[in-house]
Amino acid sequence: MSIRVSIIEDDKPAREILARWLSRAEGFKFVGQFESGEDCLSRLPQQKPDVVLMDIKLPGMNGVECVRQLKPQLPKTQFVMLTVYEDSNHIFHALQAGATGYLLKQAGYNELLAAIKYVHAGGSPMTNYIARLVAQCFPPTPSQSNADDELSPREHEVLGMLARGFLFKEIAETLKINIHTVDTYCRRIYEKLHVRSRAQAVAKYVNLPLAAGGSVHSKGTQSG
Repeated sequence: MSIRVSIIEDDKPAREILARWLSRAEGFKFVGQFESGEDCLSRLPQQKPDVVLMDIKLPGMNGVECVRQLKPQLPKTQFVMLTVYEDSNHIFHALQAGATGYLLKQAGYNELLAAIKYVHAGGSPMTNYIARLVAQCFPPTPSQSNADDELSPREHEVLGMLARGFLFKEIAETLKINIHTVDTYCRRIYEKLHVRSRAQAVAKYVNLPLAAGGSVHSKGTQSG
């Protein structure tokens, strides 16, 4: 089944290039493009895209606020922020709002398609530096400080694999469980860590005792 992709980008030439690439690529279905956040708020949910490429710096409503409003309507859609450079402040807030990761605008054709496939399969393009910034958004509280102790041994294992960049399918194959069980473990991990996405869970991971002294290692290709 083709991956359904929508684009929100105010730069017309850039938007047209992305649209052309996606329209011609095998295994992808380009479902729509918008030049502003306001324009996509009512129409994008109707398209039900699997992945949305969202420009961060849009005129009017920025991409971060757009994701914040769209994510509750499209919980299964993966939002990937587009940026000219590693704008840590905006990316940090975008991940907090529910974005899955980020992609540099200068990414080439093959890199773009690979990143979309990676995100759709359960990956999360995010550097260690951004992960730590996101972690700072969730300071420990008395109810959260021992969250890692509440995780079961299997949940610890799954979280560690997520942090190393394993896709859901790869976790299932490695642990010899089905992908629906992996999804169940992830939802429990999110609940116990008080986060809403894989990106936020990985960010928390770098501050947990089980990861002390370590960093987020990715076995997949990261954008940026």
